Amino acid sequence: MEKHSQSEQDRRVFEELSPARALRVMIVPAVISQLIVLIYNMADTFYVGQTNNPYMVAGTSLILPVFNITLCLAGLAGIGGGALISRLLGKHQEEEARRVSVFSLYLAILVAALFSLGMGIFMERILGLLGAGENTYQYASQYALCVIVAGGIPTVLSNVLSNLIRSVGHSREAGFGIVLGGVLNIILDPVFMFVLLPDGMEVMGAGIATCLSNCVACLFFFGVLARMGKGSVITFHPRWGQPQKESIVAVFAVGVPSAVATLLFDLDYVVIDRLMVSYHDLALAAVGIVLKVERFPLNVGIGICQGMMPLVAYSYAAGNRKRMKELIRISRWTGLVIALVSILLYEIFAAQFIRLFISDVQTVELAENFLRIRVLATPLMFLSFFTVYLFQAFGKGRVSLFLGVTRWLVFNIPMLFLLNAVFGMYGIVWSQVTADVLTVITSFLVYRKLGPGNPEFQMGSGGK
Repeated sequence: MEKHSQSEQDRRVFEELSPARALRVMIVPAVISQLIVLIYNMADTFYVGQTNNPYMVAGTSLILPVFNITLCLAGLAGIGGGALISRLLGKHQEEEARRVSVFSLYLAILVAALFSLGMGIFMERILGLLGAGENTYQYASQYALCVIVAGGIPTVLSNVLSNLIRSVGHSREAGFGIVLGGVLNIILDPVFMFVLLPDGMEVMGAGIATCLSNCVACLFFFGVLARMGKGSVITFHPRWGQPQKESIVAVFAVGVPSAVATLLFDLDYVVIDRLMVSYHDLALAAVGIVLKVERFPLNVGIGICQGMMPLVAYSYAAGNRKRMKELIRISRWTGLVIALVSILLYEIFAAQFIRLFISDVQTVELAENFLRIRVLATPLMFLSFFTVYLFQAFGKGRVSLFLGVTRWLVFNIPMLFLLNAVFGMYGIVWSQVTADVLTVITSFLVYRKLGPGNPEFQMGSGGK
């Protein structure tokens, strides 16, 4: 066993604080950062919309699927590496955890650089495939140049650093860096769009603001690592060498399913838009707003899972079954209570939430109906990705991949086509509830058989 030199603060979070207090320390910053990320993801669209130029809005919207791929790349190294680091710390294998940290960070830089380079070289072809035409190409290319070609590495690296720093118990710093980038983006958008750059360059201004904000967030995380000192588990220093082959496999075993699940999540939204556009423009506008509004409780749930995962991974690897089960229980109930409260609020104030985005009476009425239906799936959606995060914490990548693929490719997306064919427009809206009922049943059965719900579940095995 390697010498345990983990800092006193980290040990307190993982070992000494009660499960409830440890979760509070880890979850609150993660939830706040998730909400800020959601708000600043809407900021560019909001500010570009103020130009009243539909081609600018369309150009920036075209880049969203490509930008989301950068977040998938971040999950590959950040989720995979972070979950493994927490498990290694639970086994007191700090030197191997440092090697995994080095590997994850340089993996993030490599894949981000290759992706940005590919976007730069094949931009015209890629934008053509996404549907950019003569009226939107210039705006789409301006935005892509800033946020993907120039900003790809800092975007991926800041997200990976956030996950890795959280994996060693520093959730406050991990969350603050993401919040810093988000708030700065909201502030810089109007400055670059409407003050510093001339008319007609608003999209370029939004892209520059986003790129600079992610660079600043990345620099903040570098500062965090410097303050953590030379003994920090999270490090860029190559002197620690390569991790063991088993560790590399474990990073990809969890990271790849995480990336795939993110891609499938985005694909689900694309399918919803494609199906809804066959009805009328008001329906498309209404569902677009609902998909934004419903993200608030979902992002809170993701924050709960992000804060919970390092604690569960550590206790699992340390063989502390009692603490692990208590962490799971508290996290699960916290997420469910928030989901149920969100149902209540959205059912009562649906129209008010919709009017934050649009005032057209017909669109508001339609979106109000959509939201009251879609929000019923919130607790089911939380339970679905909560189970995926749990198996990522255990290092069981194949199980998390199975759950993710089953959810999106077996239940959600086929249900969209089926209910649309049978019930029309409202079938699309009801598909989420219907599909997630099946997903939760599947997740429960898998948890009972392969997770802590099975009395024979082996602690600390880190199975792949």
